[in-house]
Amino acid sequence: MTDEHAEDPGGPAATPDAPGDVVVAKPPHSRARRWSTRALKILAASLVFWLVLAYLIAPFFWTHYEHHPAMVEAPRTTVTAQGIPGDPLNVGLIGTKAELVLAMADAEWDPADPVTLRSSLEIAGSVLRGKPYPDAPVSPLFVFGRKQDLAFEKPAGASAKRRHHVRFWESSELGRGGVPLWIGAVTFDRSVGLSHRTGQITHHIGPDVDAERDALIAGLRERGRLREIYQVTGVGATLFGRNGGGDAYYTDGELTIGVLIAGDRRDQAPATLDNPPVIWFKEQLWSVVKPMLESLPAPAPEDEQP
Repeated sequence: MTDEHAEDPGGPAATPDAPGDVVVAKPPHSRARRWSTRALKILAASLVFWLVLAYLIAPFFWTHYEHHPAMVEAPRTTVTAQGIPGDPLNVGLIGTKAELVLAMADAEWDPADPVTLRSSLEIAGSVLRGKPYPDAPVSPLFVFGRKQDLAFEKPAGASAKRRHHVRFWESSELGRGGVPLWIGAVTFDRSVGLSHRTGQITHHIGPDVDAERDALIAGLRERGRLREIYQVTGVGATLFGRNGGGDAYYTDGELTIGVLIAGDRRDQAPATLDNPPVIWFKEQLWSVVKPMLESLPAPAPEDEQP
């Protein structure tokens, strides 16, 4: 005869309603702590993944120099006299000095005057009185331990306050076939004000440095001054860069190189070398990101701030 109330060690546990049973409930904060720990682990893993992707994988795959291997050792940015990284190097032209000067003049770029007391007073008068100064000097930036070898500008307003300008540095080592490369930085001066880093009077550049690079190359191409165009990796894709004056800029990171036509010959259909597929994919991503950057409010020029 069995006893219905006999304790069965192998049977089910007593129900919570059974008299004398004590139910121990887990405190609510233990569950929250468990989820917090899990969230922190996910966040840490995501951070590690992003660091590896952004700083190891992406730069490795998004770097290309097959059209110009010597550019692997090229500098990426200019440097100010104080040693601060300046404007990104984003353009290069292969040719002699005479070919470069002729091509830039044909594309309506004026050679910049050297920085002297007279030219400094003249550019100050141009800005203050709103009068043209198409040959206004540009401040020195440094590559290869020296200031620019040549500089050109194209006015974009009534005075030297707003202008397109480019600096070039000659390099035989980075050239091709015995012809030197003129590596350069082309930007747009949107206003005159004080440097955010040193407090000195300077031009402030517009953030879209790629637009200036593409416009310079397009102008030379339209004049038939290029026989070949290709790209190599420059400073690399940059969302929130800062130049020597503290001005923000963004770029897809490519450096466009044009091979100049010798002499007075012209070529209306220069060869354009394709980028590797992975760079094409990067450019598609950039085409999505760039409108977001352009939608950000631009800082007001110094002379327009209250």
